Amino acid sequence: MDLTLYVKFFLGLVAIINPVGLLPVFVSLTSHQNDIERNHTGKVANFAVVVILLVTIFAGQHILNMFSISISAFRIAGGSLISIIAMSMLQGKLGEVKRNKEEGREASGMESVAVVPLALPLMAGPGAISSVIVSAAENNTFINHVGMSITVILFGITSFVLFRAAPVIYKVLGKTGINVITRLMGLLMLSIGIEVIVAGFKGLFPNLLN
Repeated sequence: MDLTLYVKFFLGLVAIINPVGLLPVFVSLTSHQNDIERNHTGKVANFAVVVILLVTIFAGQHILNMFSISISAFRIAGGSLISIIAMSMLQGKLGEVKRNKEEGREASGMESVAVVPLALPLMAGPGAISSVIVSAAENNTFINHVGMSITVILFGITSFVLFRAAPVIYKVLGKTGINVITRLMGLLMLSIGIEVIVAGFKGLFPNLLN
């Protein structure tokens, strides 16, 4: 098992999902809940994210094969999507690309916000799913998939701990501090997106880029 691969995969999830940047959104969506209910919402949301990403790891390649989509073409599409979300993060916009206004209005009237819109599409959105499919396809062995699954579970636990401490972290960092972190994550995420796009073009046009 390549530890470097899993560390890179973990950091990629942190950059793309950006749980710290989502803290203000989480606090806002759970403002009507008490501490016990807020912790339960965080637990359900992160459990849902882990399940979605685990299914993506093991079924993503089969889904691409079903629609006859090459991994190179999906790299370009996924990398472009990741880059678009990253550009939004660099501008300090939280969740605007991942959720439209209609979904926002629907969420405000929901009793439970854990699965929709928190887990999907805010956390396990198209960018995260695309990144996981690409990573799983590039490291298509059972042992690597197991290692990536463990990494996803560790990410879910880390994210839940952050959400559990959300009110305190939000007060300490403030909106400015979280915006700074979001922009840094956006820059890292943009770099990941560009690398994925370049790898896709290399796969589609190997002679052109050599």
